[in-house]
Amino acid sequence: MAQHFRVGRLSQEIQREVNDILLKRVRDPRVKDVTITGVEVSGDLQHATIYYSILSDKASDEKKVQTGLDKATSLIRGELGHRLSIYVTPEIKFERDKSVQYGDHIDELLRKLHSTDKF
Repeated sequence: MAQHFRVGRLSQEIQREVNDILLKRVRDPRVKDVTITGVEVSGDLQHATIYYSILSDKASDEKKVQTGLDKATSLIRGELGHRLSIYVTPEIKFERDKSVQYGDHIDELLRKLHSTDKF
């Protein structure tokens, strides 16, 4: 039970710090409009997957943002090491959060369903 609490607390802390680091320390224009939506930390606290979203739906923008985040990973991990009071800073990996796109898709399907129900 205590382990799950620690993992959850660390996830929240990483999310808050990565948002701050992206805003204040990363100068890459490719990651300018990135929003961190969640963090998943492994049970042994060695790996963290950071989920992000962007406003654009273009595949080219998605590739640019992913490249920018991959380039900034070492800077972000180093900053996390200084800011967090944990023994080992987890390895971080960035993944695009697909839930926003999925929610838009569901909304579109519901709108189509409602428009065909009317006589």
